[in-house]
Parts: sequence; C-alpha cells; structure tokens
Amino acid sequence: MNDHPGAVASARAAAADAALDVATDAEVAPFGTVAVGGDGVDPATPRALLPIARALALANRVMVAFGMAALLAASIVLTSSVLTRYFLKASTDWQDETAVFLLVGATFLCGAFVQSIRGHVGIEALSTLLSQRVDALRRVGVDLLCLAFCAFFAWKSWTLLHEAWVDKQTTSSSWAPPLWIPYLLMSLGMTLLSLQLLVHLAASINRARSHGAGR
Repeated sequence: MNDHPGAVASARAAAADAALDVATDAEVAPFGTVAVGGDGVDPATPRALLPIARALALANRVMVAFGMAALLAASIVLTSSVLTRYFLKASTDWQDETAVFLLVGATFLCGAFVQSIRGHVGIEALSTLLSQRVDALRRVGVDLLCLAFCAFFAWKSWTLLHEAWVDKQTTSSSWAPPLWIPYLLMSLGMTLLSLQLLVHLAASINRARSHGAGR
C-alpha cells in the first residue's frame, strides 16, 4: 500500500528540520564545549536553580552595560590626564585613581558575564582527547575548584570592605578617595562570579550524570 503523499511530505519536512537542528547544535556547541540558551542560561541547569540563573543573566547584562560605560569613562579620564599633564603641567592624582577604580569595576563586575558564556581563557586541547563522559567529569572538577577559589576571594573581599568602611581607610595619594569603593566593586563582582560558578557546577553535574546514564 502506498503512503499518502501529504504524509510523506510531512515526514520529509520533519526529518529535514531535525537534521537542521542537529547541524545547528553541532555548530553552536561542538565537542568539548557547553551550549548556552538564548536567555543566557545553560539548558542543563537544575530546575531549582533556574530563577537564580535567570536573575544572574539579567544582572550580567546590566553589568556589561556598566562595564562598557566604565571603560569609555576611563579612556576619557586618561586622555584628559595626558593632555592636562602635557599642556598644563598639573597634577592628575584624581584622574589616575578614578581610571583605576573604573577599570576595577569593569573587570570584576563583568567577570560573571564572561563566565556565563565560559569565555575565560582556558585550554581546550585536553577535552578533545577525552571521551564525553570523562570530559564532563573533568568540567565538574574544574567548576568545583573555581567555585572554591572565587568563594574564598569573595569572602575576603567583603572582609576588606568592612575594614575599609569601619576604619575609614583611604588611598595614599593627595586626593585620598575612600578604599571602600574598589573593595565594594570587588566584593559584588566576586559574589556574582561565585553564584554563576555555582549554577554552572550544578549544570555540569547534571550533564555528567546524563553522560553516565547513557554509557
């Protein structure tokens, strides 16, 4: 008995769509990498952590906007500093420290966004030599170690912020801005990064379990 032409056409269209999806996934997430959804959330994130993951994705977009503005402001401040020193022979302590504070903020506050797309510098040569299951376990270990380090860094940053606020610490320059400003930027940035690593660790564990179940 011959198949209905409409059913055959539908089946062929569905097969073509499935092949396109597979090809697209292969381009977006080749072996050894992790795909990230359009909302900036890893699809393997546990359901219980999805609200945190989505909130982090929103916060990361805000931090990226701040980082771009901070870099632009720092470039303007440094340019004015060079011109002021050259033409007016004037001191520019406030300009140098302002630029440093802006760069500190851009660096630390955007760290969680870079981690959300796993854009930090890494060596991927090892992942190409390992099986998917072993590479998934390797990623769990790396995420765990990174989380431990960043969590300690975040805790230490908050203690430094508390000391700078209580003791009214300032820089040693003639301008003497309060040190709680850079410590606050560091504390917020490392806290966001630690939360992002926690979400990624949970997603990596889920992915490792799925590879273990499929062996």
